[in-house]
Amino acid sequence: MSAARRLLIVGGIGLALLGMIYGVWYAVFAEHQELDGMSGSLTAGFRAAADRNAGAAQSALQQYREVKYAYDRHVDVHGHWIGLAMILMVLGIGLDRVGFSEQTKMLLSSGLVLGSFLFPLGVLLQTIRHGPAPQVAAVAGSALVIATLAGMTLGLALPQRND
Repeated sequence: MSAARRLLIVGGIGLALLGMIYGVWYAVFAEHQELDGMSGSLTAGFRAAADRNAGAAQSALQQYREVKYAYDRHVDVHGHWIGLAMILMVLGIGLDRVGFSEQTKMLLSSGLVLGSFLFPLGVLLQTIRHGPAPQVAAVAGSALVIATLAGMTLGLALPQRND
């Protein structure tokens, strides 16, 4: 088994485990609090609207948007880590069909594993800090995934090498 293939398969398994562990942690320790926060802020918003208190309704809906933003990011991180892990493993299985040298396959595989970890991590960090650094990490990770997947696709269109 080539090093690039091993990297994709082991990296995919590791990323799947990370996604599942994070998902279980989130479901057990954090999700219920966020769901309670969303329902509580919606209830307060509707109650304030019924009382014709526009300021309180607006404040409650803003609180809902903030909690919903974090909730969506947490769910996305879990799903993206696992989904990208599946792509890594499938590409690892079919890597022999990519018509590049072993060195190029290793470069593409390394970029894909790094991007697949970095993209959801950047999204997760956006729930902690709203500055540009988490956004840069998410964008850089997703760009790396897109570029390496494009490279793998190009390699699949090329004839197979025997080196």
